[in-house]
Amino acid sequence: MSERLQTLSGLAPTAKLPAYDRSRLKSGILHLGPGAFFRAHFAPFTDGALAADGGDWGIEVASLRTPDVADNLSAQNGLYTTLIRDTSGTTAEVIGSILKAHVAPRDPAGLLARLEDPDIRIVSMTVTEKAYGFDPATGGLDLKHPDIVADLANRHAPRGVIGYLVEGLARRRQKGIAPFTPLSCDNLPSNGAVLKRLVLEFTSRIDADLHRWIEANVPFPSTMVDRITPASTEATYADAERLTGRADMAAIETEPFTQWVIEDHFADGRPAWEKVRGALMVEDVSAYEKMKLRMLNGAHSLLAYLGYIGGYEFIRDVMDDAALAALAYRHMHAAARTLDPVPGIDLDDYANELIARFANKAIAHRTYQIAMDGTQKLPQRLLEPACEALAHGDRAETYAIAVAAWMRYALGEHGNGERYELRDPRAAEIAALIADVPRTGPAISAALFALPGLFPSALTGHRAWTQDVSDKLEILIQDDRLPLF
Repeated sequence: MSERLQTLSGLAPTAKLPAYDRSRLKSGILHLGPGAFFRAHFAPFTDGALAADGGDWGIEVASLRTPDVADNLSAQNGLYTTLIRDTSGTTAEVIGSILKAHVAPRDPAGLLARLEDPDIRIVSMTVTEKAYGFDPATGGLDLKHPDIVADLANRHAPRGVIGYLVEGLARRRQKGIAPFTPLSCDNLPSNGAVLKRLVLEFTSRIDADLHRWIEANVPFPSTMVDRITPASTEATYADAERLTGRADMAAIETEPFTQWVIEDHFADGRPAWEKVRGALMVEDVSAYEKMKLRMLNGAHSLLAYLGYIGGYEFIRDVMDDAALAALAYRHMHAAARTLDPVPGIDLDDYANELIARFANKAIAHRTYQIAMDGTQKLPQRLLEPACEALAHGDRAETYAIAVAAWMRYALGEHGNGERYELRDPRAAEIAALIADVPRTGPAISAALFALPGLFPSALTGHRAWTQDVSDKLEILIQDDRLPLF
């Protein structure tokens, strides 16, 4: 193995390097959750903004849970490689915008000190939907979430993302420091509005004055991020080493396409992200977000469930099945019919672009990875648009296929009896609901339609549609080699 990536000197000429002087950077952003998604979009966009316009917008990252990524970044002085893969080959870009990495459980006081530092003007996050501690049924605070319970009981020693944000803002208010801007980049609909509601509901329970101050002074811009980012593999690390000449245990891989739509509401400045290809600063992100959730993410989930139960490891393999590729295209157009016009976007062109991205042979995006956390993803990707489609007289057939595929996946076993882990925050509830239920479409669908808080009454009360789901689930139970729909 080569020596570790730690400096920008002596790297292979095949690596693209940051186009700015790292030694002159200061931290202006603290990012919570430095996973692959962050390293594939937020940090490269900030790298581009620094190259185009400069500024004190270096990034510090903090892991609220496992230390692996933060430790790898620390060992590499914040440097890592982004591999961009398509059918023409793989290119490598070394990202330099990360200046320091923290591990919150090891040093919570250190993270709180960074949150109250006036140099930190943006606190961004990619912590996954389930880390926010919200109740999908109400959209508000989940008072049973372990982090919310712990942080309400001991607000000055937080462990969850809401607790850290609130304590950081409280300390700034107490010291007369301007607030930072909390910036959610997770795949949550109206993620900024959701984050604001959770923070305000939390503060309403602990400090009325802080609640009013946050409501009056802290913006919560919503964002929409789109870039397919598979989990890193040994091939990722091997290619990063080949193209940079250095070992890189923080390397990630992604596709050429990248899009980031950001509401331009910030308390104390921001990087010049609009100068980077793919970034768009807007007044309201909702139309773009709904387009992505329903057309891209909805079709992705459909393909992931059908693909995984059908024995396909990667989305690119699913797309080799002409019938499934056609089904994905049909679903995208069904989803498009539920959308209002999206400024600057032709939805037919967008669907064609998505099909090409899904079929990219250079991207190994596992169906099992996309299938995880279904109860968190189904509502905004599939269930809400299905309700709207039915209300407008559409049969919503592709939505019935997708839900039936999720239900088949929720059985937790392949057709040959081999078991697999469901990887869902409600996996135990799902298992309990179907434990003693006959393995038939009508019985399983009835049990899962009763999962509390998941399926809206507009769906469960629509007899023709639930029958369609039941019929399709029966087919999938009988033949997991994917009969054609």
